[in-house]
Amino acid sequence: MDSQATVSQEHTSQTSGEKGTPLVSFLEDIMRRRKRLPCQSAKDIGVSQPTVLRWLSGEDIPSTLSCRKLAAYSGVPVQKVLAIAGHVPAVAQTVPDEWPQFREYMRGKYPAVDEDLVSAFEDYIERRTGR
Repeated sequence: MDSQATVSQEHTSQTSGEKGTPLVSFLEDIMRRRKRLPCQSAKDIGVSQPTVLRWLSGEDIPSTLSCRKLAAYSGVPVQKVLAIAGHVPAVAQTVPDEWPQFREYMRGKYPAVDEDLVSAFEDYIERRTGR
């Protein structure tokens, strides 16, 4: 009997303790921005109300198909929604080139300039500005 209580407590803590997950926050943010209730959001997304309530309580996560629907509904890229739901690992944000405007300027103004020379100028600017 003691082991059943422990298993029950573990299950309860896993499901009810999920309120602060990125998925729940993501869903709540969508509903807040659109000023929609869970039942209205469910209809908009194309899933049942109990499904959205399970997502919000942390009992379940959206399927990959539902992630696509959520992406279309929220305007967030599918890859990001899949990562929030836990289907794929989150993709690290890549840092853009240090000098994209400079490189574009050089290509437009001096199309014949060698790529190595552009890189040398970028390095020089970086050293002079201390970045």
